[in-house]
Amino acid sequence: MSFRCAVSCLALASLLLSGTGCQTTPSPASDSETQSVKPGINDEFLKPDLNPRNWVERFEKEGREVFDHRREIVAAVGLRPGQRLADVGAGTGLFTFLFADAVGTKGRVYAVDISPPLLAHLKGRAAEGGYPQVATVLGADKSARLERGSVDRVFICDTYHHFEFPQHMLASIREALTRDGELLLVEFKRIPGVSSDWMLTHVRAGQEVFEQEIVAAGFEKVGEPLKLKDNYVSRFRKARR
Repeated sequence: MSFRCAVSCLALASLLLSGTGCQTTPSPASDSETQSVKPGINDEFLKPDLNPRNWVERFEKEGREVFDHRREIVAAVGLRPGQRLADVGAGTGLFTFLFADAVGTKGRVYAVDISPPLLAHLKGRAAEGGYPQVATVLGADKSARLERGSVDRVFICDTYHHFEFPQHMLASIREALTRDGELLLVEFKRIPGVSSDWMLTHVRAGQEVFEQEIVAAGFEKVGEPLKLKDNYVSRFRKARR
């Protein structure tokens, strides 16, 4: 999933696809973050002719670690019936509908993505599968576009490295969380000398850097609830200011 979006060009698509009316303006972040930290990383997902089926085949297949361990990852989030979660970088919905089952019809799952074709795919799956608690939200490059205090949990899986303006995105996520809200991050391990050349090129930084960015944005790390081989799983709580 990616997080670069020309909001002015996609505003109409947002209204048609989100069905929630929960978009807000980006939260304030450091003025120093004026340029993308990874230009072009999201270009593939912004193509209007993107075919969701191609990404289903890529994301939802045996052998992909987060797919093979999807139920353990969902359990690590610790959802209860009636809670509200934002799946930021929802993609094809690998986790979206598992979260929907966990929160039940009295809960809410916001599937956030920057790709209108992927959101249309998710909206279709929700309708066909009978998931009224799933709502799609068209994200932007600097904001998840969720209402203030609207979610108890935020989930980001193999998507943080696609944030082109992480300070702005994290500010919007913090604002969207409730007072004691939590963020669960699943990301690729990036270890020089161990990770593949593709991983070292594609993912801009390792666990320590990403976690430092999140803490600096107003979160506190509270643990690593699950150990995986190729990914790390870190839990953060919204720090009180």
